[in-house]
Amino acid sequence: MMKSFGQKPWFLPQPVIVIGTYDREGRPNAMNAAWAGQWDMKEIVISLGSHATTDNLSATDDFTVGFATVDTLVAADFVGIVSGRKDPDKVLKTGWKVEQAPDVAAPLFTALPLTLECRVKEKIDESESGCYLVAEVVNILCDERYLADDGKPAVERMQLITYDPVHHNYIALGEIAGKAFSDGKQLK
Repeated sequence: MMKSFGQKPWFLPQPVIVIGTYDREGRPNAMNAAWAGQWDMKEIVISLGSHATTDNLSATDDFTVGFATVDTLVAADFVGIVSGRKDPDKVLKTGWKVEQAPDVAAPLFTALPLTLECRVKEKIDESESGCYLVAEVVNILCDERYLADDGKPAVERMQLITYDPVHHNYIALGEIAGKAFSDGKQLK
């Protein structure tokens, strides 16, 4: 028997992403977000509330999206619970090394193994409370330590985390469970 829970924001799994922007003074800012996903072949969508990040994106269209891991969990959670409006130097407290992203005017947090360099394409339903951000993925960067033998990212090695909105936990990912576009052929 299935138990009903009504309407909840329980779309699973939810990636734990860190959005990187620069403020008007050029300081890097980081924000933890979970309500994001692929929008199209070269675009993503993020549901954003009103944050220092949205302030920064009113001045520039460039930002980065890094994926949090088991090793970066504490710092990634910190940048989600501390506002850049109240602590503009919060990135320093993470201990993360910050570099200029090569293709967009946004910070690159090198502790995160996989980063999307993005540019705002459209803000949908923009208001004082936030917006839905549609962005073009300009480039994807991956730490070479996480490349598979074929030269592409080995996602299972990164120990990416997902947000559990039901119990407010982070869950580690990492084990290959099957082969997409292949295993289902067993039922043909």
